[in-house]
Amino acid sequence: MDFRYTEEQLALQETLQRFIERDYGFEHRRALAATETGFSAEAWAQFAELGLLALPLPADYGGLGGNAVDVMAVMELFGRGLLLEPYVSTVVLCGGIIAAGADEALKGSLLPRVASGTLKLALGALEPGGRYSLAHVATRAVRDGDGWRLSGGKSVVLDAPAADLLLVSARSGGAADDAQGIGLFLVPRTAAGLRLTPYATQSGGRAADLELSSVRVEADAVVGEPGAALALIERGVDAALAALCGEASGIVAALNEATLGYLKSRKQFGVPIGMFQALQHRMADMYVAGEQIRSMAILAATHADAADGAARARACAAAKAYIGAAARFVGQQAVQLHGAMGVVDELIVSHYFKRLTMIDMTYGDADFQLARFSDTGAGA
Repeated sequence: MDFRYTEEQLALQETLQRFIERDYGFEHRRALAATETGFSAEAWAQFAELGLLALPLPADYGGLGGNAVDVMAVMELFGRGLLLEPYVSTVVLCGGIIAAGADEALKGSLLPRVASGTLKLALGALEPGGRYSLAHVATRAVRDGDGWRLSGGKSVVLDAPAADLLLVSARSGGAADDAQGIGLFLVPRTAAGLRLTPYATQSGGRAADLELSSVRVEADAVVGEPGAALALIERGVDAALAALCGEASGIVAALNEATLGYLKSRKQFGVPIGMFQALQHRMADMYVAGEQIRSMAILAATHADAADGAARARACAAAKAYIGAAARFVGQQAVQLHGAMGVVDELIVSHYFKRLTMIDMTYGDADFQLARFSDTGAGA
């Protein structure tokens, strides 16, 4: 099987690489991370012009009809440049959920705005005490005339401070961990009764905890069936996992290049330290890990659009579990081989390592995904 990118995908990568080199250097990225929003509105508008925001969305709603492999090609460059914009949250995760499960009216209203860059979205699906379980939903949704009232809380809602609309899971029936009875509701960030507590993440992005106190939404704010949204949420999260695996692949490739360059330039006893056999062996192990990481990212990308939910979940869980552990190894080696410089804020290596750590923790760390992989294999 040929796993090389198409000419169109390579051209898209080249365009994005030029943008990063010209407008998104490391110092600019550090400055953006220190701002209130934590990303660049100008870059977001540029992404819209390049077609990145429309890439995976359906052509009938202003998108380009791309697939998860197209997204992987983009995310590899997002990883290399450590881009801070909420691409996965808005386009891949929430955009994918709306495209897969919303009615025609919602699709027609929301997706063209996502593609044009005028609408940002975030998913509130995780709660205290639930670890990474999407089925652990204690937030309640109660009928209120033609609409609903939502009460409860959500934790670590990535990119929520910049979102115009929040996709919030809430339970209309059943116990806190039941698979059935979960709905998905669109909540404006400015809705009465909604309180956000924003904070910065370790890798420079933004997240928030949500508190919903009898927040009212209309009937047309429901995405999918009010009590059967878990499968839809899981599908969207699997797409996000595949995208994150692609981002990790790009980061690891950049880390390996940076480390090799350092070994060639840093001298000790009059020779480059890359001449020392022990360091060559460590560099070789990092390279092998990078190739394996990219192979697993390809596995996730080629299964992320699968109609078979069990096969999709198993592939994405396997990729995320493997990449979480292997990327940690590469990050640790890169920091150690750079010596004390590997942990300073002024060097991109430390930021790469932080981002890899955040990717591992996002929507399930290596241990959680390994257990999920085992469960799907057992038919659980």
